[in-house]
Amino acid sequence: MNIPDEVLQLIERFDRNVDAYKSGQYNETQLRREFIDPFFEVLGWDVNNRQGYAEAYKDVIHEDAIKIGSATKAPDYCFRIGGTRKFFVEAKKPSVNLKDDMNPAFQLRRYAWSAKLPLSILMDFEELAVYDCRITPVKTDKASTARIMYLTYKDYVQKWDEIVSIFSREAILKGSFDKYAETGKHKKGTAAVDDAFLKEIESWRDILARNIAIRNPELSQRELNFAVQRTIDRIIFLRICEDRGIEAYGSLMSLMNGANVYRRLLELFRHADEKYNSGLFHFNKEKDRHEMPDELTPSLAIDDRNL
Repeated sequence: MNIPDEVLQLIERFDRNVDAYKSGQYNETQLRREFIDPFFEVLGWDVNNRQGYAEAYKDVIHEDAIKIGSATKAPDYCFRIGGTRKFFVEAKKPSVNLKDDMNPAFQLRRYAWSAKLPLSILMDFEELAVYDCRITPVKTDKASTARIMYLTYKDYVQKWDEIVSIFSREAILKGSFDKYAETGKHKKGTAAVDDAFLKEIESWRDILARNIAIRNPELSQRELNFAVQRTIDRIIFLRICEDRGIEAYGSLMSLMNGANVYRRLLELFRHADEKYNSGLFHFNKEKDRHEMPDELTPSLAIDDRNL
């Protein structure tokens, strides 16, 4: 396959002005708009949603919010098929040395590992690095750790077929991306993200239990256990619904933008009660339903910082 003229023009323009781009004054936003957006558009991705798809079905989400520990982070691009995440792209300005700087690599790997994505890309157009993100990221890892492909912009012509065969939208629809991810899988140093997730939930359970016990001292041990478990189960359920496009993506994360987080979280829970009619969300008495509604958790006081 011949490399498209659009990509050749990007390469030539970058090469002509490389010193200016690497000066440090050329920022990440400019890079994304002028180089990375058109690069992935050539690969078949609707980067700017020109098709006008609903939020749940956009090809590309810019600054896709994900939860890492107690913090909310946002990789620059999330590429999706039918609302399902396939890979992230984290962009850096060209003055950053992606080949040797371990911080951008750790950042990308942590994003993708937390989101259970097998591969993701670190890119400043001058350099493109693909990482196996199933390998547990460690802050002190070298930039080369878990890196399975490294190219400079001068390699794009020669390697274009390979790039297309892995990261084009068509390649993902045909299963080539998944096949490449499986054949490139590194066994050493991997840890199941589910195991880490369970440990994180246990930590969160402890923090939440302590806060609920302090703020609601009248609760019995049984009531405390119920309140903690039911709150966590509801949040996990809604988060899974977001990932599957059943709920609006980012609804939970948006609660962090303001005070009274738990009060506003309860509104989502009540909406879910109406929508799913599930025992997990049952706040009102219903005809022919013998299960008693949950009158405990709506009355709780929980500090914002613990959610």
